[in-house]
Amino acid sequence: MSGGSAKPKRRKAAGPALRYEHRPGRQNTDEPRKRDWSCLGGCGSLVGFVLLLMPLVFFDMYWGHDLWGDVAPAWPGGGYAFAATVGVLVPLVFLAWAAPLTRMNWKKSTARSLGWVAASLPGPAAGYLVVGVIFTTVRPKRRRDWDYDCYSEGGPCWVHVHYPWLWAVGLVATLASAALLITLFVKYGGRSATAPSTSEPEAAPTPRSPTDTGGRRPPG
Repeated sequence: MSGGSAKPKRRKAAGPALRYEHRPGRQNTDEPRKRDWSCLGGCGSLVGFVLLLMPLVFFDMYWGHDLWGDVAPAWPGGGYAFAATVGVLVPLVFLAWAAPLTRMNWKKSTARSLGWVAASLPGPAAGYLVVGVIFTTVRPKRRRDWDYDCYSEGGPCWVHVHYPWLWAVGLVATLASAALLITLFVKYGGRSATAPSTSEPEAAPTPRSPTDTGGRRPPG
């Protein structure tokens, strides 16, 4: 029997703290949350669409019947001529909007570019009126909404009854006007873009004589 006492065993060191790795797709609580602007953008687009649509609705409610019931029949040539006039205006108002914008050069002059932007604003305004005139001929999507007001004089249903080929006349007038504008642009726009050269061609050099005097009389 040994008289010495046994040494106490040393305790093992505590293991390192558990570390949790961030899994992809799991939100990290330490990072600040990013704001989601998608809802704000969608709501803004919806509000803008409503603001653009409401004037067309009021235009149809207050002036649609008078426009097609009084103005269109009294137009020179009748309602079909009025539809053709509206169709011709479609590419013209687009040209009035796009032509000034092609003259902008922000690097060269900001003030002049802003002036061209202001000059293009009557184009969208006139186009908005043209769209309003076309909008007054659109019948409700559901047939059950084709009520007395729709068939009253100047209403959308009344227009389609009295002018059944209205859409075809307007479409043909729009395509013909656009084709004419494109033809004029190709014929005259390209010619002005490439200005003819006014410099005369250089004279061809005269052939040298056998005596290497260039056609001059040798000294006597």
